[in-house]
Amino acid sequence: MTKKINLLIAGVLSSIASVSAYAAPVATPGTEGLPIFASATDPLVATYQGNSEGTVYSNDIYLMLNSSGQVGNDGNPSNDLLVFNSNSSSVGETKNLGPFASGTELMFRLHVTNTGHDFFTGPASTNPDGQFHARVEQNWLPNTALISFEDLHDTTGNSSMFNDLSFSLTSTATVAAAVPEPEAYAMMLAGLGLVSVVIRRRKKG
Repeated sequence: MTKKINLLIAGVLSSIASVSAYAAPVATPGTEGLPIFASATDPLVATYQGNSEGTVYSNDIYLMLNSSGQVGNDGNPSNDLLVFNSNSSSVGETKNLGPFASGTELMFRLHVTNTGHDFFTGPASTNPDGQFHARVEQNWLPNTALISFEDLHDTTGNSSMFNDLSFSLTSTATVAAAVPEPEAYAMMLAGLGLVSVVIRRRKKG
C-alpha cells in the first residue's frame, strides 16, 4: 500500500514538474496592442521567458527590420532578425538587439511555423484575424518590459491566452561611480595643503 502511495505521489509530482516546466510569465490583461518604444540609446537585451504550450506549435519571434537593417516593416520578412524560437530557445537565453535612438518604435512579428500565420505587436488591424496577438507590460520589472504572444488564429478572440511565447526587453544601462583621474587627486591634495596653511596662519595670528 505504501509503495502504491509513493508511486502515486511521484506521478503527481512528475505531472506538476512537467506543467511548471512550460509555465511562463504572461503580460497582464489590458496591455493588448500597446506599442514598444526604446527609451534610451543603450543596447536592449531580449530574454526568452518561455511558453506554456509545450511543443504544440513552433513559433519564431522576429524583430522587424527593413532592407537597410533599420527597425521597420517593409513587407519583406526575409529582412527581419530572428530573436527566439519557442521550442529550441532555452528559458533565460538572451540576445543583444543593439542600441536604438530614444523614441524608436520596435515592432515584433510572431511566425507560427505550423500554420504559416504571422502576428504582430501593435494594433489588432495588422493581424490576419483582426484580433490582438501581443500584450506589452511596460514595467514588468525595473527597466524591463514583458511581451507575450498568442499564436492561435481566432476571429472571435475567445481563445487568446497570450501564453505561447513570452520574452522581456531590458536596457543594459548601468550607473557606475566615476573614478578620479590622477590629476584630480593632485589638485585635491594641493587644495587640502592650501587650506591647512591658511588655518595655521590664522591660529598664529
